[in-house]
Amino acid sequence: METVELAITAFVTLFVIFDPLGNIPIFLAVTPRASAAERWRIALKANLIAGIFLLFFAFAGEQFLRALNITVPAFRIAGGILLLLLAIEMVFARHSGLRTTTVVEEKEAVQRHDVAVFPLAVPLIAGPGAMTSMILLMGNAAGRPAEQALVVLVLALVLAVNFVVLAGGSRIIAGMGITGVNVLTRIAGIILTALAVQFIIDGIDEVIV
Repeated sequence: METVELAITAFVTLFVIFDPLGNIPIFLAVTPRASAAERWRIALKANLIAGIFLLFFAFAGEQFLRALNITVPAFRIAGGILLLLLAIEMVFARHSGLRTTTVVEEKEAVQRHDVAVFPLAVPLIAGPGAMTSMILLMGNAAGRPAEQALVVLVLALVLAVNFVVLAGGSRIIAGMGITGVNVLTRIAGIILTALAVQFIIDGIDEVIV
């Protein structure tokens, strides 16, 4: 995969899966009494923890698959199906707990003093879709350290964008409204649908070849 193509694919995939705009209502819901400064600090901590978690999957994910005797093509197909389900949720604005937190998780989070780790870092940011995507993206750059470093840089960039959006969530909601956020989320879901199908096609091609 060309370097530019890899960078664009990685950025679009991670940005769409993180869905910063779509996560604003959940972020505000689990930080109801926090001040602007506290939300800034919580958002920063959550993204840093999620980044560490995703880096672990980026570099150890493929070895973990090998230990379970799962081939990379099989994981590409399975990952593509998972991302397709995520995309369908985004297009229809549904929340099953696969892409976002469940109602039970939100209630538990409100009772906690520190929500940065749960449910914000995991599973809101570093959820199943993000973990899967990091393994697939690093797999696409396997054997090429420069491209793997590029994927890590893109991850850091998307996390930075995610932090800025969540930290300024209340202002964004005030300006766009829930409807505006949902419209952008649906558009992102359509893009993710195409990316998910491509992952499935790549996995099938590897099996056939």
